[in-house]
Amino acid sequence: MLKWQEDRQVGWHYIAPGKPMQNGLVESFNGRMREECLNEHLFPSLRHACRMIAAWRADYNHHRPHSSLDGLTPWEYHQRSREDQTLNRAN
Repeated sequence: MLKWQEDRQVGWHYIAPGKPMQNGLVESFNGRMREECLNEHLFPSLRHACRMIAAWRADYNHHRPHSSLDGLTPWEYHQRSREDQTLNRAN
């Protein structure tokens, strides 16, 4: 990994040991994915794992309510945002 990063001149920053909140959003997502998808299924093949993870990701990104969006699904939030923009243009 470090060779790949160095070859591509990608900045590399470590999270301090015992400080997972330095990367809280990713840690939260990883925990949800692990609890709701990875721990719930046995994957007999890589193809099956890819399908199940893609389905979970689609549900997570489009259909499930998010507390950060005031309980709206990303689709509802997107629609509301578009309506708000239309109203702002009309005013």
